[in-house]
Amino acid sequence: MTTAVPARLDRLPWSRWHWTVVIGLGTVWILDGLEVTVVGNIAGRLSERGSGLPVTPGEVTGIAAALYVAGACSGALFFGRLTDRFGRKKLFIVTLAVYLSATALTALSFSSWWFFAFRFLTGFGIGGEYAAINSAIDELIPAAFRGRIDLIINGSFWLGAIGGSLLSVLMLDTDVFPADVGWRLTFGLGVVLGLVILFVRRNVPESPRWLFIHGRGAEAEALVASIEERVVREKSAGKAKGAGKGERPGEGKGAGAALPPPDGEITIRQRGLVTFTGIARTVFSDYRRRAVLGLSLFIGQAFLYNAITFGFGTILESHFHVSTSRTGYFFVVIAAGNFLGPLLLGKLFDTVGRRVMISSTYLLSGLLLFGTAWLFGTGRLTAGSLTACWAVVLFFASAGASSAYLTVSEVFPMETRAMAIAFFYALGTAAGGISGPLLFADLTSGGDVGDTVLAFAIGATLMCGAGAVAAFLAVRAEGRPLESVAAPLSTRGVEAEYPLPQGR
Repeated sequence: MTTAVPARLDRLPWSRWHWTVVIGLGTVWILDGLEVTVVGNIAGRLSERGSGLPVTPGEVTGIAAALYVAGACSGALFFGRLTDRFGRKKLFIVTLAVYLSATALTALSFSSWWFFAFRFLTGFGIGGEYAAINSAIDELIPAAFRGRIDLIINGSFWLGAIGGSLLSVLMLDTDVFPADVGWRLTFGLGVVLGLVILFVRRNVPESPRWLFIHGRGAEAEALVASIEERVVREKSAGKAKGAGKGERPGEGKGAGAALPPPDGEITIRQRGLVTFTGIARTVFSDYRRRAVLGLSLFIGQAFLYNAITFGFGTILESHFHVSTSRTGYFFVVIAAGNFLGPLLLGKLFDTVGRRVMISSTYLLSGLLLFGTAWLFGTGRLTAGSLTACWAVVLFFASAGASSAYLTVSEVFPMETRAMAIAFFYALGTAAGGISGPLLFADLTSGGDVGDTVLAFAIGATLMCGAGAVAAFLAVRAEGRPLESVAAPLSTRGVEAEYPLPQGR
């Protein structure tokens, strides 16, 4: 089968249809940020007498957090496999439904085992979302915009974190809500937001790339034709509006409504389901250098974030005597830095290029964290200046961390895309949520300056190491069709325009 579907998708100008995709799929990261932050902030309230839940603070931040991480890792791997097999649309509906159900039932918790079980299932749904959503977004967004959009969407996690921090301040105020009601309403709000996203998501189609790879070529062609018609109609309307304001046809915002011809075709031969052995061989043998790159990026960002955020509140409390009631406001500052990084630097990943931007954001954030560690160790920082340093570090680190998700999403063949995302996400999440706390808990909780400096140095070292790996191994994928970055396995054995890069 020969098709121009990928080239037709990549030639599209940005339109309202693309915004529908971004809002319908990308906003789930806001929910993830909301979930993680809210649970961290309400840990103390859940353990108080009268909360309606018999748990201790250690169980909320320890057992419940570990179960959420375990659920996210398991969900990513489970749903990642199904996403490659049954399609992006089915799974990004199913995974959101799992999240909504589990969050709603968390709000109804009456015992510790119930709370723990549905924290696991909430993570299970969120983990599945990462695999289904990242693969769908990269396959629907034109190549010229893919980098910045992917980064901004992944960075939107921190909008949820900001919302979670501020929401917790209100919901935990016993003058407004009773102690056993406020935290339940917080989870309930996550359900409401999820239902809104589900309503928008119904209008997001299946990936045409997935359709033609799975032998549904006519369906893919018809779907792309309908998208093209919608985009052309929108641009033509803008052109007519501009002409009606005294501009000549062809001038103004709506100019160039006709689409350029697609730049090339691809020939595939439909094949059966790719086995786990085939996926492993593809990722770790055919693309072994890219696998090393993905592992380095995910491990580096996981440990840097844990070095800063795991003991965030403890450091402020023990070293600067900041009240627990005020740490949320400091967290809003670093969360804002995390979101602004991908927002302001995202375009450069499409223009300056992946290799330069990935390596530089990793190296810069690592070096800046080394500088922060030195200033902290010499006693030159206050709570405010330390938070400002963290915000600057995370401005660059967040763009780098988001590019890790972009990288593993675009550098492996389409038939393995969701599973590759799931594997690297699960590895990074496990490193951050399991190894990180084990390593950094004692270093940041004891109040010793030297131990805290060591925690910062470990995160900075791994981040700089990942940046060095990216300087040599990052793939120049900016502006290129996904099929030229990594040829689909279905092109093997047939003449294809996009040859498989051996060993990269």
